[in-house]
Amino acid sequence: MSTGSESRPVRFESWRLNVLYIVVVLAMTAFVMRLVNLQVLQGDGFRALAVENYTKDVSVAAPRGIIYDRYGNILARNVASYSVAITPAGLPADDADIQRIYRELSDLIDVPVGNFVNEDTPTDGLILAVPGGLMTEEYLEESKLFAACVEGPSIGQLVALQDTLAPFSSVKVKCNISEEIARIVEEKAVDWPGVAVEVEPIRDYPTGSLTAHIVGFLGPIPASQEEELRDQGFEPNRDKIGYSGVEASLQDVLAGRNGLRVVQRDVAGQEIRNLEPPLAPVPGNNVYLTIDTRLQAAAEATLLEEVRFWNTYFGTVRISSGVIIAMNPKTGEILAMVSYPSYENNRLARLIPAYYYEQLSEDPRKPLLNNAISAEYPPGSTFKLSTAVGAFNEGVVDLDDVILTPGQLLLCERFNPNDVCTDRNTRPFVDYIFDQNPEGFGSLRFLQCIAYSSNVCFYKLGGGFEDEIPQGLGIERLGQYARALGYGEPSGIQLLGEQNGLMPDPQWKRINTGENWSTGDTYIASVGQGYVLATPLQVLMSGSVIANNGKLMQPTIVNQVTDGDGNVVPFWFNPEDFTVTEFETPGSYQISPFTPNLKWDVSVTPLIREYSCEGPFCTLTDDLKIIQPEAIQAVRAGTRLTVTDTNFGTLTDLFSDYPIAVAGKTGTAEYCDDVARANDRCQFGAWPTHSWTLAYAPYDDPEIIVVAFAYNGGEGASVAGPMVDRVIRAYFEIKAVDIAQGAGGQ
Repeated sequence: MSTGSESRPVRFESWRLNVLYIVVVLAMTAFVMRLVNLQVLQGDGFRALAVENYTKDVSVAAPRGIIYDRYGNILARNVASYSVAITPAGLPADDADIQRIYRELSDLIDVPVGNFVNEDTPTDGLILAVPGGLMTEEYLEESKLFAACVEGPSIGQLVALQDTLAPFSSVKVKCNISEEIARIVEEKAVDWPGVAVEVEPIRDYPTGSLTAHIVGFLGPIPASQEEELRDQGFEPNRDKIGYSGVEASLQDVLAGRNGLRVVQRDVAGQEIRNLEPPLAPVPGNNVYLTIDTRLQAAAEATLLEEVRFWNTYFGTVRISSGVIIAMNPKTGEILAMVSYPSYENNRLARLIPAYYYEQLSEDPRKPLLNNAISAEYPPGSTFKLSTAVGAFNEGVVDLDDVILTPGQLLLCERFNPNDVCTDRNTRPFVDYIFDQNPEGFGSLRFLQCIAYSSNVCFYKLGGGFEDEIPQGLGIERLGQYARALGYGEPSGIQLLGEQNGLMPDPQWKRINTGENWSTGDTYIASVGQGYVLATPLQVLMSGSVIANNGKLMQPTIVNQVTDGDGNVVPFWFNPEDFTVTEFETPGSYQISPFTPNLKWDVSVTPLIREYSCEGPFCTLTDDLKIIQPEAIQAVRAGTRLTVTDTNFGTLTDLFSDYPIAVAGKTGTAEYCDDVARANDRCQFGAWPTHSWTLAYAPYDDPEIIVVAFAYNGGEGASVAGPMVDRVIRAYFEIKAVDIAQGAGGQ
């Protein structure tokens, strides 16, 4: 009998094998599906990634166009900037040779070699092998806090960091070196493998601050525009765009189009070959401005000398800013545009130093602002040209009418038609001559009102006065005539930042002050004071309409656009946000080849809206009318009398003995802005004043009109007048020299 258990045969379970088969089939199916997904369904995408991994788009910078004045003098150009660059992969294999190159290069460019260490150097971090020896990890990490061309990192740090990123790409270790040092580096290139001189164009402005507000400067592409400009072919980390002046407004003209190379590269970043035919860069077009640099220099010297004289005379900084603009009224060409204070745009050419930009931004005089188009001031008596044209055209006054102009008149100031006159709403309005002669000018005719610049006369013409002038021009009609002469809206000149100015009306006052319009407001507006604001360019335009017999030409600073071969390129400029909206005019106009663009002729185009007036208040109608040529001619005669009348003509002392007939208008504008309030200068009856003068010549056939403005300058004829005088004289002297040399006039 057996004591052990009897062994039994093991039965094979077939279901186990079936399960194994199913698992294998499912796994193989998953692998096949994954393979199909990767190779077929997503194959194109992965192939594109593979191609992208070994291809690189290399942007080739396009040369920027050159900016000239009207006679071909260079205002902005491209010059070579030299930088020392090192390609880590190109350095010798021996660390001793690399150290020698670093030391010799350091002595030449004054950049430290760097701290290399031994293997047994005590440190908490790692010691890394880098081109030239060993370096601690902490020391290498410091270089990541700096950018190329910025003082701080050593040669060793910059090269070591670049070696970890892209060893076949160069890194700049010193920027903006002199041409002499660049030649030395090139000569030693044989002994310094991996070291080279890179040349890149930068902007240079030969005339510097003289034309900074017109030409402008370049800056890096801001993050807000990076995506848009990248789509246009720009390289954000390399290319620059215009920040101000024509560099900004004509950016598309000057920039050109970058070229493109599609290259194959290996895993280390080394270029192997071109995969596609390279696209050559298209240079930017050149721009010729209407500015005459000689007249610009004369205008700047005049302005600076006048500011220096008066500030020295008063022993304080009395005049803090100023403007001079000269224009051909028949063509709209700006011959000179000076805004003081200015800035040095060459200091912003390579990069924009934070300290310098902060200094400019915090200067209360705002030197970055082009005061000629971007600053708004009360125009004072220069605005009386608008009042005079409107009053004559509306029949408020005639050439033979006699207007009483006492030194002071008392106005019953009404805010509503039914207001009753009392002592509380009776307000004195004085003439500027009141302090010297309380009797005023006495009885004046219309032309004398312009020549003498009598405030009382224009108070009456603008707002009426009792039975003498029952119905004055009124603020609504005054606004129409002011806009027809160029006030109230941007001109559309090819510069960014142009302001509207302000021509107020009763609705504007209700919205902005919560008060009704009064007859006193009309009085003040009639002489360019109160709420009325204008840019110096708008004041110049208003005078040009008078000088040019009713024609307002489009102000322009561009003479023509040419390509690299000197061929004129047709171009139209679209002011976009600066387009005039009050009157229907084309939004764009031709600037190349130069064509005088007529904005409108007030004696031909019906621009003036008719008003139906009762008392001092008027309502708008749908009818339009022109300004009669007789009105323009009458005001022209008044501006000439300003020079020829030896009694009280405000420009007699300056131009009465001048061999060329000159006409014009002076202005002294009271103001009370933040600066005046901070200095406690807004004292009733003794407010500070801006100085204005506007003049054109020759009177019969004007070819130049000049406006001068001095912030806090005082009397217009005394301060701004001499500036206009000197610029006009400089213009005709330059013209005489050109004719004598056979070059012709402007």
